[in-house]
Amino acid sequence: METQGMRIKKIRQALGLSQDKFGEIFEISKQFVSLLEKDRTFLNNDKLVKLLLDYNVNMNYLLGGIGEMFNAPKFEQVEGNLTQMVEDILRKNNLIK
Repeated sequence: METQGMRIKKIRQALGLSQDKFGEIFEISKQFVSLLEKDRTFLNNDKLVKLLLDYNVNMNYLLGGIGEMFNAPKFEQVEGNLTQMVEDILRKNNLIK
């Protein structure tokens, strides 16, 4: 059975973060991250909320292993990404400055 610590490790790896970088972002030590991933300690509520909101992690996945690791991007995120891509293409082709 996959534990919450195992899921946190998978999330961290999917985000491309080392234990050091993850710790830096969440203001915890690398040792704390290691203990977290071994289910020897847990994130407090503030840090859980940061993980869920700032990194679009699916709460059901994190807490219960249900569903996808990440929520589908919000429309505003997709719209912003598409706008940036179009602008980049136009600039590359010297159609805008």
